[in-house]
Amino acid sequence: MESLFKLKAHGTTVNREIIAGLTTFLTMAYILAVNPGMLGSIGDGMTPGAVFTATVIGSAVATLVMAFAANLPIALAPGMGLNAFFTYTVVFGLGYSWQIALTAVFLEGILFILLSLGNVREAIIKAIPATLKKAVAVGIGLFIALIGLANAGVVVGGGGTVIGLGQITSGSALLALIGLVITIILYARKVPGSILLGILVTTIIGIPLGVTTVPDGFSPVSLPAAPLFFKFEFASVLSLKFFTVFFTFLFVDIFDTVGTLVGVTTQAGLIDKDGNIPKVKQALLADAVGTVAGAALGTSTVTSYVESTAGVAVGGRTGLTALTTAILFLLALFLSPIFLLIPGAATAPALILVGYLMMRAVTDINFADPTEGIPAFIAITMMPFAYSIAEGIVYGVLSYVVLKAATGKFKEITPVTWILFVIFVARFFI
Repeated sequence: MESLFKLKAHGTTVNREIIAGLTTFLTMAYILAVNPGMLGSIGDGMTPGAVFTATVIGSAVATLVMAFAANLPIALAPGMGLNAFFTYTVVFGLGYSWQIALTAVFLEGILFILLSLGNVREAIIKAIPATLKKAVAVGIGLFIALIGLANAGVVVGGGGTVIGLGQITSGSALLALIGLVITIILYARKVPGSILLGILVTTIIGIPLGVTTVPDGFSPVSLPAAPLFFKFEFASVLSLKFFTVFFTFLFVDIFDTVGTLVGVTTQAGLIDKDGNIPKVKQALLADAVGTVAGAALGTSTVTSYVESTAGVAVGGRTGLTALTTAILFLLALFLSPIFLLIPGAATAPALILVGYLMMRAVTDINFADPTEGIPAFIAITMMPFAYSIAEGIVYGVLSYVVLKAATGKFKEITPVTWILFVIFVARFFI
């Protein structure tokens, strides 16, 4: 362990790293329930069991690359927000098949690998306005929270209003609200693995309420279902609509990954005096390899998880933390019956709480400047109200360029932003 991860140089021990890896796993294992439930709702061959297997293996592969190539205490899994975009925008909204959506994820991952071998990714990140980066995170948070509330029946459409409160005194909605109270109390009291623990407790409470259904002969251990190997469809890759889908996966994943890398390594004290992340190229490569592997197995984009900060908080400093988390993911592969038993009402509190966590970026947006605040506001509101992450990004970029140009602030519009503006305008006519 010392020769592989340089434990002494990082001021840590094997025991501390293992505890950190366990902590990280507990804080992010909710994805093993949420992702199969979300992508598995697509149907047409994309089953929760297959998605569960793909989620586990994709997460483990990416986290192992992070452990051995970058030696950083960061774990990876299919990203929240990106899985929602995959399901509710690309498949249900735009009408693409899940095979085409996987193709977009796969090609994005290939491009990520190429970009990660150079400094292109960092250059793209610097070129996108900081306001829009923060707005995208906030908008995705609201979108995810809305999905959680709607899936549980806490909010519903119809009844003379665009959206309203559902029947919350029974069934899934009641269970979701009970679970939300439990989860936010656990989180506020800083209980390790509060989100996962909240999901499990809510699932158990759902049994007497008739929401959680335990099948006859239930066994918590089983062999994993086969993933969806290489289910790609390249027929629509040259269309402008496909480019919008492809770019949105690219855009969100770039900033999600880099933001997480900066946050986790800063908390761990691993950033050098010039603010540089150690082995950042290898860390970005882990994200890219995980995305390609995940798409090949049948899941949405794999990205670095900010929940890795939980492991860092208890002493994780090296890739041994990530290795521990990866091993626990692989062990979970044989516990699919437990995770697939969890109803949507039990994962709804997790989605709502993740929405809160992403919402915190709103405090860094300069709403006093209309040319900054209005594009951010438009991007944030369009995501939940148009039920599309892609449309939020499109209208955020369009309004940003229009307002900056109208007020003579041409120097604040980067060449990359101009290119995106032209592409997004063209999509209205082509």
